[in-house]
Amino acid sequence: MTDNKIMKMSAEEISEVLKEGELEKRSDNLLQFWKRKTCVLTTDSLNIYADTQKRNKTKELKLQSIKKVDCVERTGKFVYFTIVTTDNKEIDFRCSGEDNCWNAVITMALIDFQNRKAIQDFKTRQDNESASPGQHERRMARAP
Repeated sequence: MTDNKIMKMSAEEISEVLKEGELEKRSDNLLQFWKRKTCVLTTDSLNIYADTQKRNKTKELKLQSIKKVDCVERTGKFVYFTIVTTDNKEIDFRCSGEDNCWNAVITMALIDFQNRKAIQDFKTRQDNESASPGQHERRMARAP
């Protein structure tokens, strides 16, 4: 793939799909029913589709807005877990215990995302330091 091709691709196309399948989400209403959703986890977000067939109505939960995956509980049939967002909202999910557990895949994607962000922030800080005029001379003045 050429560099020009990459530049023309959208961010969503560049994101790698890590897991795709069904997940149940607890509704926010008073009765808190479990609703089956089709989900696609990429390297940047968790996309939750209301309509399994059409995939037109989506909720995108960016990994940058997730603080942690918490409260994992295994029962006979399901694994229950909670995603806590950076604004402290909690979203409850459950998946079949027979599947590769979504909570583990989401946690690993979140760790990978945070590591990539930390490296990018470090490189940006390094570039800014090296770009500031006089910075190199000040470091050299301190050298023995």
